[in-house]
Amino acid sequence: MKAIFKRELKYQFNTVTAPLYIAVLVMVCGIYFFVYNMNYGYPYFSYTLQSILFIFTMITPLLTMRIMAEDRRQKTDQLLLTSPATVRQIVLGKYFSMVAILAIPCAIFCLCPLIIRLYGTAHFAIDYVGIFAFFLIGCTYLSIGLLISSLTESLIISAVATIGVFLLLLLAPSLAQNFLPTTASASLIGCIVILLLIALIYYGFSKNWIVTFLILIIGGIALMAVYTLDSAVFENLITNLLQNLSIGDVLYNFTQYYTFDVAGIVKLVTITALCLFASEQTVQKRRWS
Repeated sequence: MKAIFKRELKYQFNTVTAPLYIAVLVMVCGIYFFVYNMNYGYPYFSYTLQSILFIFTMITPLLTMRIMAEDRRQKTDQLLLTSPATVRQIVLGKYFSMVAILAIPCAIFCLCPLIIRLYGTAHFAIDYVGIFAFFLIGCTYLSIGLLISSLTESLIISAVATIGVFLLLLLAPSLAQNFLPTTASASLIGCIVILLLIALIYYGFSKNWIVTFLILIIGGIALMAVYTLDSAVFENLITNLLQNLSIGDVLYNFTQYYTFDVAGIVKLVTITALCLFASEQTVQKRRWS
């Protein structure tokens, strides 16, 4: 894993990817920091982090779009898959190389509360916990991007799909509150759509039509049975699900309510672990196909 980590880190810095990512993130944060904290005198740096979360979402695919897809496109993944390294070591080596790059701008951000303290009152606990939450959100984004990159050899498809998923996770609460119906029948339709997506994802991993068909049949019967027995269970189900999927709310709870969101951290860690596991299974499947 160490060799793969060094290889990926060296490649990222030998190309424009890592320097551009760090420069854009630091520059954008610096602009917001100057406007909010220096010009307007707002004492919380964590508010700046919340303000740049959307831009952070847009530029993170710079790191993830090629991390697996490039090897697959150039057929260099065959060298990795026949190397002594295990699939888990390959996935983790690539992932931690991106995490190391993300840690550089986050380390620079740690200077901002100190600068605020030079000119007035600073809230170190809230700001540094906010930076920690921002870093965890970035780690979750990287794991999702890694998974999507492992599913395709096209850099464009990888980047576009990653941005789409990031936007869905970021805007999920607004979409749920303003655009989705809350009736039981609408939630049932939403659950059926989710069931179809799960079946398609499973088929993508296994190529097993029989098990995929069984998932659809058993899942469909279970949904209809629950709906028939107690349709009230489905009321607001999809909207609540989308709201719980939101990643940005974790940082919002830190910066607006000044609370240490343990449940949010557990959610981020769980999503990261699941995406890394799924990436490992995707590469493992390709290794034996």
